[in-house]
Amino acid sequence: MASAPQSHRKLRFHILRYNPAKADDEPRIQTYELEEAPGMTLFIALTEIREKQDPSLQFDFVCRAGICGSCGMMINGRPSLACRSVTQSFPDDIWLAPLPVFELIGDLSVNTGKWMRGMSEKLETWVHMKQEELDFKRIEAPMDPALAEEIYELDRCIECGCCVAGCGTARMREDFVGAVALNKIARFRLDPRDDRTDEDFYELVGDDNGVFGCMSLLGCHDVCPKQLPLQTQIAFLRRKMVAQGTKG
Repeated sequence: MASAPQSHRKLRFHILRYNPAKADDEPRIQTYELEEAPGMTLFIALTEIREKQDPSLQFDFVCRAGICGSCGMMINGRPSLACRSVTQSFPDDIWLAPLPVFELIGDLSVNTGKWMRGMSEKLETWVHMKQEELDFKRIEAPMDPALAEEIYELDRCIECGCCVAGCGTARMREDFVGAVALNKIARFRLDPRDDRTDEDFYELVGDDNGVFGCMSLLGCHDVCPKQLPLQTQIAFLRRKMVAQGTKG
């Protein structure tokens, strides 16, 4: 006997729509219905909505594999990546909104790149080499494998903005650098090729816009899609900054 065809859920997507580039546009919730497919992610669902129901819907994507960080958005009130969020894990009603803190481009699309670049330039998040002029013929000194692994762990950040969107301090303090920046500072402190001292790093993040502005709510740690040890790194940096501040 042939088995009865499997029925699929009817999902309702309640999406915050707003295009700031249109003078007459106003924020509103628009609802779309879609039949759930096996293994469907929110990225797949949004793509189907845009292709078959509403081509004006704005959201971002590049890699579709949780690597680029472009598809970060608020999913039922929690910052997450659409490409890594399976609809099966959500109820029939799914509420979507853009990540807060960042400049809104339109609907679910925000300009995380502008915020990340400003943060990077402010904190100079690149290796400050100990030599004045780079010698490309010089063979780089080998790094201890355990240290290289520790640096690599922090380098897995994809700058998706979820940690910033989940941060209570970032909502209240515009100049707060966020967990993404503190993670980078922790990374460069470890790097033996960087010539900056603890005093230099204290000048960068040893204030209320840095480690001492963090309220230790640890929303960043909870929502990080790469499960980076943000809680550990912020606590470590705070201890180091306290010691440096006392010394200074």
